[in-house]
Amino acid sequence: MNKIGFDNAQYLKLQSENIRRRIADFGGKLYLEFGGKLFDDHHAARVLPGFQPDSKVRMLLEMKDEAEIILVISADDIERNKRRGDLGITYDEDALRLIDAFRGIGLYVGSVCITHYKAQRAAEKFQQRLENLGVRVYRHYMIPDYPSNVGLIVSEEGFGRNDYIETSRSLIVVTAPGPGSGKMATCLSQLYHEHERGVKAGYAKFETFPIWNLPLKHPVNLAYEAATADLNDVNMIDPYHLEAYGETAVNYNRDVEIFPVLNAIFQRIRGESPYQSPTDMGVNMAGFCITDDAACCAASRQEILRRYYAAACSLRQGMGDGTDLHKIELIMNNAGITVDERPVAAAAVARAEATGEPAMAIELPDGRIVTGKTTPLLGAASACLLNALKALGDIPKRTRLIAPAIIEPIQHLKVEHLGGHNPRLHTDETLEALSICAVTNPTAEQAMEQLASLRGCEGHSSVILSRVDENLFSKLGVNVTCEPRYQVKRLYHG
Repeated sequence: MNKIGFDNAQYLKLQSENIRRRIADFGGKLYLEFGGKLFDDHHAARVLPGFQPDSKVRMLLEMKDEAEIILVISADDIERNKRRGDLGITYDEDALRLIDAFRGIGLYVGSVCITHYKAQRAAEKFQQRLENLGVRVYRHYMIPDYPSNVGLIVSEEGFGRNDYIETSRSLIVVTAPGPGSGKMATCLSQLYHEHERGVKAGYAKFETFPIWNLPLKHPVNLAYEAATADLNDVNMIDPYHLEAYGETAVNYNRDVEIFPVLNAIFQRIRGESPYQSPTDMGVNMAGFCITDDAACCAASRQEILRRYYAAACSLRQGMGDGTDLHKIELIMNNAGITVDERPVAAAAVARAEATGEPAMAIELPDGRIVTGKTTPLLGAASACLLNALKALGDIPKRTRLIAPAIIEPIQHLKVEHLGGHNPRLHTDETLEALSICAVTNPTAEQAMEQLASLRGCEGHSSVILSRVDENLFSKLGVNVTCEPRYQVKRLYHG
């Protein structure tokens, strides 16, 4: 399993210090565009072993008396009910969820900004809903030819039309439910309005990846490219940084492409630009906190493989045209990565070939690999999960953790009363049955106590898992991949 390769405590310290330094550089107020996920950054945790998924939030909590959050959401996204793929909820519902989450840990949410506003009915209803809940709401409007028409953008008819968002703290964190919400434009609009009011303020960007002070082809940065293959992001050497300082730094295409426009906007607002390159705009200190480069490289190569399997399954499910899969295959070829580097995949496939049934394998923290196959009572994922818990708890393999008398009523309920066709227990049903048995069976209770030890383990299925099993393993923290094939040949796979 992965060794620790990242010093999270050092990261929190350096990151807070760097942001405070940037606040001081701009005279006491900073608009900080937050890219990526504030909560549950599991990609960073996978490629930088030792990075905690909630690190960004913990860093903000160290500055909570200085920080204020503006949540940005696009009126177009509200109008078309855009959904978060990982949570399955609309962006407007996620905005409410995020406000609750921020408030729940003691962070101050000052307001919500609805961007791209052009009198969309759904956006107006959402604004009314927020205001009824006591949340301040501001509107930002579409600007023709944004971002190329700098003269119009930096004028009374451009940023000047936008509502001025009233803020009260020195660090203004601008975040959103997802990409394309208008975070950067919101920051720049606020700089314009602050300048018009004689208030000193600056802008910076907080993106964890790509890590600017790692090599372009470092596996950590390649893993980011694989993760964003569907967005057509490409890591590249920042040409502006190289010209200004004679030093190489890694950025990505969108920031490099937009920098000349941003520079011009800064110059129109402030009279001069504070930055010589898009890399200058960033405040990320993650690259300084890597303590074991080999561990991070190994973890990142595994992440690239996970992204490969995910893209292959997505194509098999009809949710892509293969472009992202092709891009990831190119990354793998250039980095010399093959599926042979994922032993848990080979174990699952070998078990499936030996039994003629779907199979699954899980690699335990000590490197042991346990497998499970489909049985009359359990699906392969459920069987493998129980076998993993037995191995972790030093429980003999032939020990029966769940009595058939518990499983059979569940199967009867599924088939006879709920209209199901598959009587075998999914992983969630298996754990529910195990928890019932644990009330009277000490061995079952011993197995239940091993669940926390599964976090960070690797898993692989010889067939595409059901959404139920996929979600259960995600909650347990098992990094699961699948072969891009279904268990049965049919057109609909619910």
